[in-house]
Amino acid sequence: MQKYPPFLSSFPKMAHGGDYNPEQWLESVPDILDQDIRLMRLSGCNTFSVGIFSWARYEPREGEFSFEWMDRILDRLAAADVNVLLATPSAAMPAWMRQKYPEISRVNRDGVRELQPGRMDHCFSSRVFREKVGDINRRLAERYRTHPAVKMWHISNEYQSLCHCEQCVEAFRAWLRTKYGTLENLNRAWWTSFWGQSFQDWGEINPRNRALDGSKLDWKRFQTDQIVDFLKHEIAALREGGATQPATTNMMSLWPTVNFQRLADTVDVIADDCYPVWKQNGRDEQTAASISFVHDLRRSMKGGRPWVLMESCPSVPQWHNPPKLKRPGMARMEMMQAVAHGSDGVLYFQWRKGRGGHEKYHGAVVDHVGHEHTRVFRDVSEIGNTLAKLDDLVGTTTPAEVAFVYDWEVRWALETSAGVLKDSAVEDDAYTETVKAHYFPYWSMGVPVDVLESRAEFSGYRLLVAPRLYLLLPGVADALKTFVENGGTLVLSAYCGQVNESNLCFTGGWPGDGLRELCGIWVEETDRLLPEDQQNLTFADPRFPALQGEWSAGPLCEILHAEGAEVLATYGAQFYAGTPALTRNAFGKGEVWYLATDVDPDFLLGLHRELKNRLKLRQTTGTDLPPGVGATWRTDGESEWVFLQNFGTDSVEISLDSRPHRDVESGETVSSPLHLKPVETRILQRKA
Repeated sequence: MQKYPPFLSSFPKMAHGGDYNPEQWLESVPDILDQDIRLMRLSGCNTFSVGIFSWARYEPREGEFSFEWMDRILDRLAAADVNVLLATPSAAMPAWMRQKYPEISRVNRDGVRELQPGRMDHCFSSRVFREKVGDINRRLAERYRTHPAVKMWHISNEYQSLCHCEQCVEAFRAWLRTKYGTLENLNRAWWTSFWGQSFQDWGEINPRNRALDGSKLDWKRFQTDQIVDFLKHEIAALREGGATQPATTNMMSLWPTVNFQRLADTVDVIADDCYPVWKQNGRDEQTAASISFVHDLRRSMKGGRPWVLMESCPSVPQWHNPPKLKRPGMARMEMMQAVAHGSDGVLYFQWRKGRGGHEKYHGAVVDHVGHEHTRVFRDVSEIGNTLAKLDDLVGTTTPAEVAFVYDWEVRWALETSAGVLKDSAVEDDAYTETVKAHYFPYWSMGVPVDVLESRAEFSGYRLLVAPRLYLLLPGVADALKTFVENGGTLVLSAYCGQVNESNLCFTGGWPGDGLRELCGIWVEETDRLLPEDQQNLTFADPRFPALQGEWSAGPLCEILHAEGAEVLATYGAQFYAGTPALTRNAFGKGEVWYLATDVDPDFLLGLHRELKNRLKLRQTTGTDLPPGVGATWRTDGESEWVFLQNFGTDSVEISLDSRPHRDVESGETVSSPLHLKPVETRILQRKA
């Protein structure tokens, strides 16, 4: 098993720290660095992002630069053995730039230029802004490329801006010309004969067109490509300035407007921001599983290479509604959960609360009182003590036999298609929730999972789960066939294989592009039930006793015909009672399971437990877990570090396998069963 080098090459330890903004305090509290370095040592914090929103201080007036203040900060941090992730400041332009060059500010969908001060509100196509960013980045690189504190470049902050200005529209048209070559190809791909939308000139294309699904989908792809191109532009300017340190940028969970997999291909290290809303009352395993899903996605983006939690909150973000404090122990649970799923560090936003501005009440390590005698500071210090004992964990990864498919392009295709499942929420959209519903059983059983895009390599896995795979990009169907032919088990669910990469419906029966043969079924119709409608799934196969009985089904129900597939369950109500609801089809050396409906979560748990048992998939503890417990492990090939976390409200007992287990924090040998209190994390080490 491969062990990766630390993401900070000269620092083979767990990173702990956060966003640090001392420039907010330099005038009013001249000794702020002395205070903060003392508190950093007390809390066990060793790594900080600096300069994220510092452009106005670097360049207070156009062409006038001031870096001496940053020199002093970096020199002091270097002397204190603090690692710095030095940011490029493109996330917030200076006020003079906004006023002098209004074309830099983005234009919304309605054509209104947004001139109000903010952050990440610029246009990625703006030539002026690109020139300004290139200039400041080169100057930073030239000045700090050899500074001993600077270990990595933090590129911008939470890329997300969407712009509809004329520069972006023209760039979109150029992007389309590159992709399609001719208008004939574009008209064919977008099905522009609908409503007489055919284009005779590239200048007729407008991304605000709401009639063409292909146009809407390509616009989303273009926006991500613009961000990726801008990210490359920022990194290139640093390299031109002589900087050789690795670069990263912080992603934002499952943010809907950016395909983060495309950014992952550009950066050296994956970084993510995580701000979960814990229910606090009752068992919160669904939130825990949802967070683990995103962490597994981040770990999978570079083939299992560890990532870093760039932003989290030790208390509560001011934008939570309501801003309810994290209860004792929850910050530790949250940070250790990230480490359990592959993070080699946990950083906070923010280190010290500011006195003014939009985030003056955002949770921080150091509160407005300014000292260490607070509950949150004690919590962070305890986390620091734990991380200090996990140096051997740095660079380790988690081997998975199971892969899930989660693809932004599938999500976008659903969102841009009228008449199918879609939701405008930032996260919890219908596609994402369906994938998470299938993921939850594996989290609850302690079975490690990788999360991949649909064009990934699947050959190393035994089980592939691809719920709601609505859009099939070129080559995906063939890859699924090859996976199954070679002995893999594939799980698909309703709304699979309906459109191609242009959001055009397949003809010849669904699922399309050859998946009809692979699955051994034909989907004839799709029903979306009202809340008052009743539907159920009846399972009577004695080979699977845990699944027998009737289970609630819907609201999405596909009406399908078996074409060689074995029928395992049928609908029990409505006019399609008795038709297949769950099928299994042998294909080559493998098999495909197709679930034609949304179904009771307990049935999903039973179904995936059957698959786990049939394939003899490895579990973290070797047995099923009590409800509410999360379990996973990381390994270097010789040792395994096991993370056990109780997200429930009751104490539980967990059976361990026969290998000796040592508690990493206490050093004591642990016997089975292990007692785990509510909101408790135990980290155990055993031989691989």
